[in-house]
Amino acid sequence: MTTHLAIKIDVDTDRGTRIGALQLARFLKKREIPATYFFSLGPDNTGKAIRRAFRSGFIRKVGRTAVVKNYGIKTLFYGTLLPAPHIGQRNGKSMQEILESGFEVGIHCYDHFRWQDYVRIMPMDSIGIEFEKATQEFKRIFGFDARYAGAPGWQTCRNARRIYDGNDLDYSSDTRGVCPYYPIVDDYVSKTLEIPTTLPTLDELIGRKEFPIESIPNHYCSLLYRDGINVLTIHAEIEGMAYLILFRNMLDAFLARGVEFLSLGEIADEHKLGKRGAYYNELKMKPIDGRSGLVATQTPDAKRIDS
Repeated sequence: MTTHLAIKIDVDTDRGTRIGALQLARFLKKREIPATYFFSLGPDNTGKAIRRAFRSGFIRKVGRTAVVKNYGIKTLFYGTLLPAPHIGQRNGKSMQEILESGFEVGIHCYDHFRWQDYVRIMPMDSIGIEFEKATQEFKRIFGFDARYAGAPGWQTCRNARRIYDGNDLDYSSDTRGVCPYYPIVDDYVSKTLEIPTTLPTLDELIGRKEFPIESIPNHYCSLLYRDGINVLTIHAEIEGMAYLILFRNMLDAFLARGVEFLSLGEIADEHKLGKRGAYYNELKMKPIDGRSGLVATQTPDAKRIDS
């Protein structure tokens, strides 16, 4: 039985867009491996994330994942001591190059900090304005409407799902879970197919004594579902830069085991309503090993919608 894996690339920062995202695109294109990019499109306010220092586990994670090395010292001051650069306005050509290289592109957010830290408490009209700014910037850069979205930090809520549904997206990738599904959030059934991240992210593993660097590629291979869909989220600022060699070793390990790579769009085509394998699940905010705070998570006991 063939093992399938999709690579989702979150691009959080100006530096990640300018350097890491392009390095990953060129690296993957040479190997003819598909991937789906989710771009942050507005101001890079990464420096404001220091407020998360009061969140359980955040300082510990910062220490073991070498945040300064990965993100760069200037990035960590953006939006506080330094002005926040506008990612879309500065990096439109880089984003276009990635699209022209054959990769899927979608919306990560407008302001990464604002969505990740506040979407769950924003009123619906504020979420709508935030997402509308992202859709407008996306269309300005690419010349067409966004069809995909993947939220920062796996942060979503009932009203965010309603905004997605109103934009008639093909799919989203906002959660952690095990299989594509239609989320139920506080009794609201979203019509936008959700394709969750199924594997731990690299920043949840690196720096932990139980996961020495040299063991990580084989560890990932041991986690793959052989009869299901695997989705790995990587970051332009991590796998695209300081850990590019480790990511190469991970891909080599996957390829040696006969893994076949798909785009998220290909997965979506096989799991939409009216096709075999459509499910619905409740979506809950839960802790994830190696990550601070709570993330949107697919609950167990998926129910079949149709056959």
